[in-house]
Amino acid sequence: MKTTFLKSTMPFALVAVMGISGAFLTTSMQSATKAAPKTGYVNSAQLPCNVPVSCNTIPRPQMCQANGQQAFGKDNNCQEILYRP
Repeated sequence: MKTTFLKSTMPFALVAVMGISGAFLTTSMQSATKAAPKTGYVNSAQLPCNVPVSCNTIPRPQMCQANGQQAFGKDNNCQEILYRP
């Protein structure tokens, strides 16, 4: 009796556990990738920190650049380091 009950309910329990864990993993992966973009600024010939560029605050290997110049955030007198989106 006991083995028959386990054999018949085990596949349903396994599918339920996999479905619940998959839902949690999908939700956590989606929230981890959403980062608010931040506007960076490149120094122009006339004014420093004037040309807007789309950047990000999440640290990555590549710095945010436009036209070969590094873009900065306006915090700390235009010295905030930003990264590529």
